[in-house]
Amino acid sequence: MSYEPKLAAALSGATLAQLAHWRTARDGQGAILLPELSATKPVLYSFRDILALRTCVALRRESSLQRIRKALSTLRVDLGERDHLSRYTLVAGNDTIYFVDVDEQEAVDLVRSRGNLVMHELVEVLRPYYYNGRRVPALFEPRPHLSVSPDVRGGEPVIKGTRVPYQQVAGLVRDGVAAARIRDFYPGVSEAAAVDAADFADYADSYQTQVAA
Repeated sequence: MSYEPKLAAALSGATLAQLAHWRTARDGQGAILLPELSATKPVLYSFRDILALRTCVALRRESSLQRIRKALSTLRVDLGERDHLSRYTLVAGNDTIYFVDVDEQEAVDLVRSRGNLVMHELVEVLRPYYYNGRRVPALFEPRPHLSVSPDVRGGEPVIKGTRVPYQQVAGLVRDGVAAARIRDFYPGVSEAAAVDAADFADYADSYQTQVAA
């Protein structure tokens, strides 16, 4: 499964403008996040990229973009940590950004002390949160009747308990099929699930016109 920028934005909360900005190197430092599937048109993000983008959004809520770039430079250059960003736990706090070692329950200050070990409380980036004035849904359950799992259709949002993509159901609703009649096409899709699919499709489409904050 690959995610076009609109769906990557919907599942992370970042605007399309932010995604483009984060794909660009600035001030002698590398890009914050280059999509691992395709960084040029058509731009395509992976499921791991979505996890990393949610981390970036969580950091951006509390830190400046300059501080985030500095922290990532320390992580990649000074510490030699060059795995995919989704492999790392990064949290913001006290005017810095920490690289957390979950097993050791310690964290490295990436901005101020550039290598000092400190203790820091972990934050959860998979739960719902607010960013740019809107509610970003939980990653694995973007709507009560939708689910996202890398093991089901590569991480494409589907009707919970099925492999039916939300877009197929939303397309029928948009074509005028009543939510209660979706069962005629997909027996495993309830009326409530069809409503959720259409609602999430509207939410995802809203990112096409959202202005970066």
